[in-house]
Amino acid sequence: MHKLYFKYGVMGSSKSAQALMTKFNYEQKGFRVLLIKPSIDNRDDNGSVRMVSSRIGLKSECIVFNDSMDLYEFFLKENEKKKVDVLIIDEAQFCKEKQIDDCQKISDHIPVLCYGLKTNFKGYLFEGSKRLLEIADSISEIKSICKCGFKAIMNAKLVNGVVVTDGAEIDIGGDEKYEAMCYRCWIEGQKKKDN
Repeated sequence: MHKLYFKYGVMGSSKSAQALMTKFNYEQKGFRVLLIKPSIDNRDDNGSVRMVSSRIGLKSECIVFNDSMDLYEFFLKENEKKKVDVLIIDEAQFCKEKQIDDCQKISDHIPVLCYGLKTNFKGYLFEGSKRLLEIADSISEIKSICKCGFKAIMNAKLVNGVVVTDGAEIDIGGDEKYEAMCYRCWIEGQKKKDN
């Protein structure tokens, strides 16, 4: 029986790199992999070419999907064209709850590997991550460390060096905006705005 996997970590923990390495490993063995990501994440796209990229330089073209796309129907159509062996989703935190339910249905046919953040910069679960934590068959953390040396569990959003916790939940960015921190450093970083 196949499974729905959720592999989560903080910003910069190599989630996309691991997704791309997994894709490579499957393809090296002759399997057809569908690599997809939500259309809201357009950081690495180049015109009409949609990409999944990692900070260490790995990258691959991918298919993008929007909030309303039925992923199960998408899988069935792709599988009809040519047999699909595995589905990999990068930035799975941006999926809607129903799309994660679709992934569970797809996992009746093939392995589905979802990579993404668990929580937003406010410390709350994303919709897609929440559903994955509720129904994924396998959940694993991709660990990273804070600059103080402790385990990073928070995705800190920085404005002028200060950790902020207000604003829209989704604000696409990378190292220029976010830093992975332990909980203590995240709390201490918020205190700077009071000084």
